[in-house]
Order: sequence, then structure tokens, then C-alpha cells
Amino acid sequence: MINKLVSKIRKTGAPVVVGLDPMLAYVPEHILAKAFHEFGETPEGAAEAVWQYNKGIVDAVCDLIPAVKPQIAMYEQFGVPGLQAFQKTVDYCQEKDLVVIGDVKRGDIGSTSAAYAAGHLGKVRIGKSVCSAFHEDFATVNPYLGTDGIKPFVDVCREEKKGIFILVKTSNPSSGEFQDRLIDGRPLYEWVGEKVAEWGSTCMGDSYSYIGAVVGATYPEMGKVLRRIMPKAYILVPGYGAQGGKGADLVHFFNEDGLGAIVNSSRGIIAAYKQEKYAAFGAEGYAEAARAAVKDMTEDIANALSGR
Repeated sequence: MINKLVSKIRKTGAPVVVGLDPMLAYVPEHILAKAFHEFGETPEGAAEAVWQYNKGIVDAVCDLIPAVKPQIAMYEQFGVPGLQAFQKTVDYCQEKDLVVIGDVKRGDIGSTSAAYAAGHLGKVRIGKSVCSAFHEDFATVNPYLGTDGIKPFVDVCREEKKGIFILVKTSNPSSGEFQDRLIDGRPLYEWVGEKVAEWGSTCMGDSYSYIGAVVGATYPEMGKVLRRIMPKAYILVPGYGAQGGKGADLVHFFNEDGLGAIVNSSRGIIAAYKQEKYAAFGAEGYAEAARAAVKDMTEDIANALSGR
């Protein structure tokens, strides 16, 4: 799957992933009203609104981007109906030939980690049948439990030719409380980066590993160091746009071939119509506003890389 991701980035010229992280506050009133009329102000109504909202955005941007990243918590909050909306979103995006990165941030040990890996990336045996559940193409994984928590995912990645992005240096302000702590004179995120490179060396695609890393756009200097530590790891870069990252901050996340990183924007795209820059589209034109925001983001990154 890493080969497909790289191929689609080359084809679109857009190292961009759209974060499908829907909150009801982002969903235009006309979509909410229709869903609530049909299902009531219930988890089922919320899930229907989220699904229809997602579908409109995906239809508007699928030809411009290589990948999407649905954040499962935004669906789980609505219980089983929300998870059904998550599954419909994954299915629909894959029908549109988009690579789906399940932002699930799983991490445990032993059989529990293996079950997470099977549920999101692999297959599960049910009697004499072998079935897939959520079947994303990539998943995000928390490395806090060490190799015991990562190995089941690596095993599934190798078997299914899928991938993971391991949290290394996250974009949130308090990430440094743990991730920046010095261990034997070096910050913890560097040690984690070295383990990502080690795990990834056993699970390679054509040019890049199935095992990637999450490194926030809000820490460009740390990204520069981690790019050197993990030369074959694709870096998923959150924090663009709404969290303050911009194209000029991203140059060092990429290798000299212009590859090696994919940049996420969530509300900066899916709620673009709420920004002054795209307000003329209005709520009815929320999907067209998202399309315009994707084009502007792609241009911003391309300009930054061309001037490196």
C-alpha cells in the first residue's frame, strides 16, 4: 500500500491527506436538518449527517488528493451508528480509489494488539470464514508499549501489504511533557524515531517502508532531525493550517526526491466554508470550499518545495 500511496502522490502532485474529522458544528444546517428530520436528534441522526457531509467532501476533492484520514473518535462518540458511518466512509473512499489512513491511535500488547491490527488492517477468522472488518489501508499506532505493541501490526502489514504511522512527535502543545524528555542525553522522540527506522527496515516497499511516522508540522526543526533518522519512513504530518503549520515549515519533512511526507489538514479543509477566505461559497457550497482549500494547500506546499 505504501507503493500505491507514493504513486498517487506523484500522480496528483499533492502530498496532501484530508482529515475527515467531522464535528456536528462543522456540518451545514441543511444537512443536519434533513438527517434529523429522518432519524431525529439521535445518534442515528448525527451519524447520517456526518456520512452525508463526508460524502459531499469526498466527491468534491477525490480527484485532487491521494488519501484521506478519518479520525475514529469523531464517529465513536455516536456509538454503533457512528461506527457504521465510519465504515461507510472508509468503503466509499476506497471505491473512489483513495488511500484510507485510519486515525485510530491503537496500542496495546499481545493478543489485544493483534486484535486491533486484525480489525483495522487485517482479517479475522470466524468459524471457517476469513473476513475483514474496517479494512483501512493504514492505521496510526501508539508506540508507548514498545515492540510488544508494534510487532502484531508489523506482522499484519507484511502479510497484507498495508501500513502504519507510529506516533513519534505529535503536533499538540503538551507533547513535549513526555516526547521531549532527555533519555541518555537525547530526546525521547529521537529514540522512538530510531525504533521506527529499525521496525521499518524489515517491512519495505519499493522505495519506502510500510512503517511510517507521525511528526507534527508545528515542530519543523525536530522534523528535520527525524527525517535524517528515518530516511525510508513516510512521515504523516499533522498540524497544517488550523494548528499553525504552513508550507514553509514543511520542507525538511521531505526527502530530496520531493517524497517522503504527506501533510494532513482536517478542519482547514472540511470546514473551509467557515473561514473568511472561502465564505463566499456559503454553507450550501461547503464541498466546493473544501476543493478550493485543497488547491490552495497543494500550491502552498509546492511553492515551498520548489524554493528549498
